[in-house]
Amino acid sequence: MDSVDASRRTFLKTTAAGVAATSLAVGAAKSQAADANSKLRIGFVGVGGRGFGAHVKSLSAIANEGANIELVAVCDVYEHNRNRAADYIEKENDGKVARYVDFREMYAKENLDAVSIGTPDHWHAIQAIEAMKGGMHVYCEKPMVKQVEEAIELVSVWKSSGKVFQVGVQGTSLPIWDAAREKIDAGLLGKVLMFQTEYFRNSDIGQWRYYKLSKEMTPKTIDWKRFLGVEEGLAEDQPFDRAVFAQWRRFWEFGSGMYTDLFVHRTTAMMKATGLRFPARVTGSGGLYLEYDGRQVPDVATVVAEFNEGCQGLVSSTMCASETPLQQLVRGHNGSIVFDRPDSSGEFTFVPERPQVTHISPTELPYEKQIMKAEKEAPQDQTKAHFENWITAIEENDPQSCNNPPDLGAAAIVLVNLGARSYREGKIYQFDDETMTVSEADGSWSKKWEKISKERGKPAHIKGWNAGDKGSTINNPDHQSLEGPWVDGKDPAG
Repeated sequence: MDSVDASRRTFLKTTAAGVAATSLAVGAAKSQAADANSKLRIGFVGVGGRGFGAHVKSLSAIANEGANIELVAVCDVYEHNRNRAADYIEKENDGKVARYVDFREMYAKENLDAVSIGTPDHWHAIQAIEAMKGGMHVYCEKPMVKQVEEAIELVSVWKSSGKVFQVGVQGTSLPIWDAAREKIDAGLLGKVLMFQTEYFRNSDIGQWRYYKLSKEMTPKTIDWKRFLGVEEGLAEDQPFDRAVFAQWRRFWEFGSGMYTDLFVHRTTAMMKATGLRFPARVTGSGGLYLEYDGRQVPDVATVVAEFNEGCQGLVSSTMCASETPLQQLVRGHNGSIVFDRPDSSGEFTFVPERPQVTHISPTELPYEKQIMKAEKEAPQDQTKAHFENWITAIEENDPQSCNNPPDLGAAAIVLVNLGARSYREGKIYQFDDETMTVSEADGSWSKKWEKISKERGKPAHIKGWNAGDKGSTINNPDHQSLEGPWVDGKDPAG
């Protein structure tokens, strides 16, 4: 574990004073300006690439369509980003937009009801937790946080705050995941055994180097130490570097490469489709095999996650070969659901196992692929729909109606973050979802399943399963009556 990771794992202690001070100041501002404006006042923290292109533009469009929201302030360490976002909002939505370098100052002064966070990963936990403790609803770009310990703390704060929190995996606003979940819970696949997913990309210039560097990026236009988070222990002080600022996903202090930028998308969707949440055992592997451009994160990676429900998850990718991706699917004893259709179609494919195995009559379940469709239509603009879902949840004061709430976001973080840590540290990790603690793996995992088999136990099921033993048993052939140890020379078959 490096010094920065050690600091991050005690980040709440090092920032407790900042949280308390911010909360008091925000509370005072809200009490002084109560009912001054009936519209939901929204501020933005981090308005660079995604923060501007998705957060600012989506909420600006939603405001123009008549939503009861007002975009009042932006915060960014880079002067260009601040001005671009504020100018855009002022042009599109009218009104004056305040501009800040320090998010805590914005929280304290602007009487915000909600905040949209689009900063680099290493800042998410502090900014989101301080917002909720200051009485604000939160939309936070994925990944929800950078580390497992941060995810656990954030969920605790969220539950106690009563605030609405949306994690920015916009694909969770597609209806196919809920539709697949209904089929799975009803036993269509039988016992759920495995999911596999991917996020393949390729580029002739290397991943994340398409974020452009400009001469305008200098220590005069960028508050470098604030970007690093040196005072908060988020990163070590280091010389200014345009590539580190603009392409931070290439470096471990700020992001985790494909694990948190890409794998978290697919992992969250698979968790939503299957009902699985926290993994119990995680292994990560991969390496830097092609893109030797100064990056630290791998260009080939695979994570294998095991779940207490008796299911395995496989997440794999190459960042330098994209034409032959893995199929995204969920496998069960009676069949598989394959997510092989366009997102906008709301469709997926059911592939049954042969009736000689399932013993399901072809008249009940034809032995052929079936295209299935969600009842709800898929949104054409997933990101905008995701923000609309957040605003609706706030208006209805219903935190669990978000399509990607923090408890789901935390489960995804545990999987991808422990995968990254496993790769970096050469260890396999276990996660206990009762104590919410991480430990190094031992031989208990295999022994657990061997014990269940020896005792002829029953398969475990995902939360929400309501199909009894459907597709979750195997038959005993007649010759198995000859099975068993010969004790004192006696044939167990009699």
